[in-house]
Amino acid sequence: MKKNRKLFILLEAFLAVLVIAAVLIMLWGKNGKDRYKVSVIIQNSDDNQWAAFKYGLRMAAEDKGIEMFVVSTGGALTVEEEKSAIEWEIDNGADAVIVQPVPSPDAEEMLKKIENKVPVMLVGYTASGNKDASRLPATGPDNYAMGAALAEELLKDYNGNIKGKTLGILTETTDSPAAVSREKGFTDTLKDTGVEISWSVSGVFDGNEEDSPGNQPKVDFVIALDDNSLTTAGSYSAANNLHGALVYGIGNSTEAVYYLDMGFAECLVVPDEFNVGYQSLTEIWEKLGHYFSSLQDITVSHTVLRRDTLFLKENQEILFTMSQ
Repeated sequence: MKKNRKLFILLEAFLAVLVIAAVLIMLWGKNGKDRYKVSVIIQNSDDNQWAAFKYGLRMAAEDKGIEMFVVSTGGALTVEEEKSAIEWEIDNGADAVIVQPVPSPDAEEMLKKIENKVPVMLVGYTASGNKDASRLPATGPDNYAMGAALAEELLKDYNGNIKGKTLGILTETTDSPAAVSREKGFTDTLKDTGVEISWSVSGVFDGNEEDSPGNQPKVDFVIALDDNSLTTAGSYSAANNLHGALVYGIGNSTEAVYYLDMGFAECLVVPDEFNVGYQSLTEIWEKLGHYFSSLQDITVSHTVLRRDTLFLKENQEILFTMSQ
């Protein structure tokens, strides 16, 4: 009995040595001449809304000595397309991936399988749509809080009294967990105020589509819950195609700031996309350098911009990151 126990202990010790040796071999391969490689896969990567995010990635890569590559994507990806892109990057030497998950029920399982190969950090929102239930870490803003902040700004402008007012809600997609959380934060904050939601449309509008915001019934306010929707609403407002509606929205591009500055938007809630990029890559770097550590969720801040406060000193940094 004692002999078997001794053999068992020796076997466990031998296996432990093998594990430690494997880890040391992995770490030994990452010396000063062979930097970690991290690939970033986001939807429509060339869109200007990603400027601050990509600037944050570049600054983190420079600070941490990481080889970082943003994969070129011409538009929205399917789950299979995203999976193929990730696997291509891993096959070509990526040590980890930063991914904006496709809004799909299948995305969580697909990305969880990828995580068995390399560390995965999500950006913007979790793949499951439920942060508490998600098994993958994410770096992004508090989308519910941003929606609530937008509603609070609207209430401030009317001393809390918007009873009888009407509004329309504009989003790029209804499938995105970010869009769902932002709308819930907005509508929860306006509960029992007496405001009426007359319509809600989603899509990318660049003309006179039948369901475009310009073809919707007249409302007092148009609420845009993402950058593309904000710039769409701003362009319709500039062309006098919103029937006099005032635009309030969430955005993070220089175009969004332009419409605010020109008076075609009343208020802009801006997520700190620079830190989404910087912190997500930094967290990945920590994981790669410490094999047994776990990636953590990171929540970044947001800022409220108004036309009359746009160029105050405290807002210069966020404006600068958008223009890089």
